[in-house]
Formats: sequence, structure tokens, C-alpha cells
Amino acid sequence: MSGALLVAVDEDAEVLRSVERELRERYGQHYRVVCVSASEQALTRLEELADQGEDVALVLAGQWLSGMTGSELLDRVRRLHPHARRGLLIAWGDWGNRATGEAIFDAIARGRIDHYLLRPSDSPDELFHQAVSSLLLDWTEARRTAPYTIYVIGESWSGRAYELRQVLGRCAIPHSFHLADSTEGRARLADVDDGVELPVVMFPNGTILANPSDADIALASGSPVDPERMEFDLVIVGAGPAGLSAAMYGASEGFSTLVIDEGGLGGQATSSSLIRNYLGFPRGVSGRRLAQQAYDQAWVFGAKFAFMQGAVDLARRDGELVVTLSHGARVRSRAVLLATGASYHELGVPALEALSGAGVFYGGPTSEAPAMSGRDVYVLGGGNSAGQAALYLARYAPRVTLVVRGESLLSGMSLYLAREAEATPGLRVRTGTEIVGGGGEGRLEHLVLRDRATGDEQTVAADALFIMIGARPHTAWLPPEVATDEHGFVLTGTDVGDIWPLERDPHLLETSLPGVFAAGDARHGSVKRVASAVGEGSVAIQLLHRMFAAHELHPRGRAREPAPTP
Repeated sequence: MSGALLVAVDEDAEVLRSVERELRERYGQHYRVVCVSASEQALTRLEELADQGEDVALVLAGQWLSGMTGSELLDRVRRLHPHARRGLLIAWGDWGNRATGEAIFDAIARGRIDHYLLRPSDSPDELFHQAVSSLLLDWTEARRTAPYTIYVIGESWSGRAYELRQVLGRCAIPHSFHLADSTEGRARLADVDDGVELPVVMFPNGTILANPSDADIALASGSPVDPERMEFDLVIVGAGPAGLSAAMYGASEGFSTLVIDEGGLGGQATSSSLIRNYLGFPRGVSGRRLAQQAYDQAWVFGAKFAFMQGAVDLARRDGELVVTLSHGARVRSRAVLLATGASYHELGVPALEALSGAGVFYGGPTSEAPAMSGRDVYVLGGGNSAGQAALYLARYAPRVTLVVRGESLLSGMSLYLAREAEATPGLRVRTGTEIVGGGGEGRLEHLVLRDRATGDEQTVAADALFIMIGARPHTAWLPPEVATDEHGFVLTGTDVGDIWPLERDPHLLETSLPGVFAAGDARHGSVKRVASAVGEGSVAIQLLHRMFAAHELHPRGRAREPAPTP
């Protein structure tokens, strides 16, 4: 019998029958359901399934089992079946029980479980199924088998195949890569004409593109490239969390809104495999999924988008702001929001820069992680994104090392992430360490680590390095009228100082060029968190209301009362 397995463990016979009933009736056509009443029996069965190479999609366990707790059992599952999602079954109201509550907090903090679920009650229990379906969706995405996955087939992991994976990642599109001479690659290419130029990109609707351009990828996936018109109330440069937030709120408030981005959706947030401290997502949310949902929300309100187009100039002409795009088009707007974000600094080691895409990667590992099975992987960085990347990689690679320049994880990482990193099997943390060298024949094979306190150097075997250090704002294209600090971050509000040209004071997020605002990571003094970027995007829209009201200008020419002052 084919199909992945759903495994449930609980010593309460009535609970186990309810769980089995719900799982079989809803998922039995596509999954095999295994229910056992004892922890040791479950562990033996899971070990057998691992030895047989069987796919386990989900394991549910009650907390209070004989021999070991449910969270301890689920922690063992992580080592046997790294892709499997793990849920702790609890009764309604159990979160008020101190022992159960502490067990849940500790298990989540240490990465032993993905989340907890309420035991099913009357059938059908849609609350139970919502939790199960969410976990199964996470499992399919981790396995690169989610619905509407795009496939990239190439001759090697590096070169144009790597660039295409980067493009798809920036567009927040689920995708999977296969080498052309692999079993899966040959099967995918079976229906493609011989001699087709590689890499090939295969879309869910049957479209096949040979070595496509970035714009071709965007168009084939349904993303607009060129603006539908040339005049707007608001042009937003950057489709990261700040830009998407402003697009949603701006469009919902009646502003004609255009978002442009030279890449795709989500900005640096798409490199985060799991954001657990974002309000409203208790199970966590990937940066990619958050970006997709924010895009859908803004689009439904009427925001327009143009991808694979960068902004190359910004100027005020005839009382309006003009943004020049990289394809030569000029878009006129009454206001502009700079939400260009930032990217990770380069390491500056020539031997490693030469291996970019061939074992050395900038940004998160969501695209490359499945290929890390059986490999020695290193992550360089001490912030939340680096911690999330290391935890995500630990699901695939048996050995992951997080290299941190600082003397403590807590100097740049949230407490919950630091605790989970230190408790995750196979994940080692090296503080007070920097990477000063490395290399390999065509692909990364080794790294040179230096102890910052003693200066001692050590050469270690390494199959992959993910670099997530510092931030460089995407502001080099801005005109001199938009003032920046010494690092290129845009000055706003009171930080603008004496160069402000008008009699009125600049608004909180307004730059030195009146009518141009900045939000998110590209702004001087911003908090480098997704929630902060989203908040600034929404605040920018309220500031635009004030500015437009003061000038007696209204979106689309409609009479409108000024928005209330928050």
C-alpha cells in the first residue's frame, strides 16, 4: 500500500479511537494510519519504518505516556524521520494545568514538537483537522511536493540553475531542483524534446521554459512585469514586509498604489524558514508563506505590482515625483515609499566568493536544504535569521555548525531561538569565531575558522556554508536629495536635520525629499524585525493621509474626510 504514514500514540483507549476515526475518515484515501497505545511500541514501529525507508508525514502523541513523555517521544521522531511534523495531543483546558503547560512551553522552545493539538471531540472535528492539515502542508513543502511546485532541472547545482532557484525563492514560489542525470531529473525530462537547452523550468500548468530570463519566470508564474499605467497616488519601491504592508493599507484606503521590485516578494523575510515570534501565527509561519498571503491581501484590495523591475532614479518634476524603472519606463506619483530593504554583507574571502552557488550561499537555506542530507553544513551569523536557518538545516543535515562572531548567542538572537539552537541535536554553536578562508575543487570542501580571542586557526571539512551577516541597504540608486547615513540607511523624520527644505517639519517616516517616505530595514534606526517593518508600512499610510489632507489632495479626485489622528 502506497502513501505516507500518519502515526498516533496515546494510552487513553477512547482518545486513540477518536484520533484514529478522524484520521482514517478524512485522510485514509491518501495516507496510511497507524495507531498504537504505548510509547515503546510506537518507537519500535517508527524505527522499523525508518529502516524500511518509509515516509512518515505526521506523528501525534499524548503527553503523559508510560516510559517516556510524549514530547520525549516526538524528540526521538525528529532523528528517525526528520521531515515528519510532530504534534502533542492535549485535552481541552489542559493548558491551564501547570505541568502540561510547562511541558508544552519547554517542548516548543527546544524544538521537540512543532505544536500542540486539541484531541478530537465530536466528528467531524474541523478544529482538529485544521491543525492536522496545516502540519501536513508544512510537511509537503519541506519535501518539495506541495501543490503547484515548480521544477528546475539543470546540469549542476551552480551557474544559471542556482540563479533560477534564487529568482523563484525571491518570488516566494515553491520549487524543487533536480540534476538532469538523476533518476528524478531524467523522469522529468522524458517528455521534453532532446537537445533542449538546460536548465529547464517546468510549471504546474504544463508550461516548459528552456533557460528562461528572470522576466520570463515572473510572467509564466502569473506575476506582472510592466506597470498597467503610469500615474499613481503612491509608488512603493520594494515588496518586502514593509512594502506589502503599505500596499495593503494604501490600497484599502483608496490610494491608487503600485509596488515595484527588481526581484519578487518578501524581501529578506523569504530567507526565514520559520518565523515564530510574529503576532497571530502561534505555530510559526515561513517568510515565503507570509509574503504570499500579504501579496494576495494587497492584490485583493486593488494594489498593482511590477516585478523584475528595479528603480534606478527618483526625482521631483512639475510638482510630482517620478520614478524611473530599469526597463526605461517612468512612473509618476504623488508620493513614494522606499521599502527597498537590505541584503547580507559579502564575506570578503575571494576563495569562497568564487564558490557562490557551489556550496557557498548568501541568505536562507529554504531552496538548498533538501540537498544537505548527509552533509556537514555551516551557517555564519548571529541574528534571528541565522538561528532560524541553522534550525531548519538541522532537519536535513546530520551536522550543522552555527558560527557566531560574538561571545554569546543572546547578543543578537532572541532568547527562544538561542535556547532551541542550544538544545537541538546535531546543531553545534561556535561563538567568538570567524571564517577567514576555505575552498574546494569546483565546490566547497573546507573552511578555515579562526578563534577571535586566541587567533588560532582550524581547517574543517564543510559541504555547504550559508552566510547571513550584517545588512547592506539597497539605496545606492537614490539621488543626493535623499539623505542617508554613513552606511547608506535612509534618514527620516528628525534625523533629517537642517537639510530639510520646507517650513513644516518632516513627518515621522519622511525623508529629506518631501513626499518620499522610508520604512523597514532600509531606514536608519529601524528595528530589524518583520513585525516592525509591517508596522512602519501601515504608519506610512496614515502619514500620507496627513500630507494629502494638508495639501487638499484626495485619492483619485474623490472628496474625502482626513483620516483621524492616531
